[in-house]
Amino acid sequence: MGSIEEKVDLDSDEEIPFSGARTTNKMQPMNFEPSHILLNRRFSASWVIRKVHRISILRSIHIVLFKARINFLLPFGPLAIMLHYLTNKHGLVFFFSLVGIIPLAERLGYATEQLACVTGPTVGGLLNATFGNATEMIISMYALKNGMIRVVQQSLLGSILSNMLLVLGCAFFCGGLVHHHKVQIFNKATAIVNSGLLLMAVMGILFPAVLHFTHSEVHKGKSEIALSRVSSCIMLVAYASYIFFQLKIQNNLYSSLDEARENNDEAEEEDVPEITHWEAIGWLAVLTLWISVLSGYLVDAIQGASDSMNIPVAFISVVLLPIVGNAAEHASAIMFAMKDKLDITIGVAVGSSTQISMFVIPFCVIVGWIMGKPMDLNFQLFETATLFITVLVVAFMLQEGQSNYFKGLMLILCYLIVAASFFVHIDPSND
Repeated sequence: MGSIEEKVDLDSDEEIPFSGARTTNKMQPMNFEPSHILLNRRFSASWVIRKVHRISILRSIHIVLFKARINFLLPFGPLAIMLHYLTNKHGLVFFFSLVGIIPLAERLGYATEQLACVTGPTVGGLLNATFGNATEMIISMYALKNGMIRVVQQSLLGSILSNMLLVLGCAFFCGGLVHHHKVQIFNKATAIVNSGLLLMAVMGILFPAVLHFTHSEVHKGKSEIALSRVSSCIMLVAYASYIFFQLKIQNNLYSSLDEARENNDEAEEEDVPEITHWEAIGWLAVLTLWISVLSGYLVDAIQGASDSMNIPVAFISVVLLPIVGNAAEHASAIMFAMKDKLDITIGVAVGSSTQISMFVIPFCVIVGWIMGKPMDLNFQLFETATLFITVLVVAFMLQEGQSNYFKGLMLILCYLIVAASFFVHIDPSND
């Protein structure tokens, strides 16, 4: 019995290494198979990445150029360029250029909003106001280069009036109709700061006009321009201080005012960007370049369009040009008001007016100084009085920190009065 057990033990001992060797031999080819699979997966992954990259570019083009319904106006831009070289009809060139810039301005605002989803609300609001005013600044640079100083002054003035009366009025009106069951509120402190900056801009524009019309200049024709340039430098310093205040201090200063609203906003879903931030930056460059091209043809056709359509240049500069430039602000301000986000609406409409009055206008004066153009802050008496009354009306509307559809209707009616007054106004410098 003992020998039989030992034999069984020996057999079992011999089988164990044999089976282990056999298993190792079976496992060896399994070690080579994953490496081939990994190599194939790497090649397939790189191919997929290239495909996804191409698809993402096509998807970005589809979203920016074809998804929005307003983009059916894009062909008017190339048509304006063709009419400029093939015909002498300045009215059609002006109209087609004007219509062709509208979707570009709206898409510029869209790309800015997509970039703002990455940068955050404060920097995003600043970017929205900056690129929202890019159209006005480009048109102003072309007009200033051609020596059309009154077009620069009146178009920038019209942009301020349009933002404060038409854009803000439409936002209040639409938001009030959608949320008619409650009173919409916004941050009153931020609105008061913007109103104070607008009043400072009115003061900077008012004194050169008063100096001119009272004939109290020390050196006639020179003191007015010198005062404008000094005031422009001061206004640029004030705007830079405002930017620092907005980015660094304002969040801590007003955090107690917004705690309840921030808690409510956390419950809401965050906006997910449809395109990446690099795609948004690329589209900002492309759209800005195309707007600058069309702006050149638009500025060249202003005087001819005024003569052919029998419309005053003042009306074209103050009413028609700003409506095109403010297309992005108009759409975004109404959208945010209907979502009951009035703080963003105030930042877009009133913040844009603040940026034009405290940055774009003084910047144009400094650029004119460099170019040797007599660009100043004397906007003439009629335009200065219109701006002063508009700022007062908007400041009174914002002082309560509440909005409704009736306030929006009043602002819209005020803008209609301003537009009608410029339609019958003759620029004294053209007499």
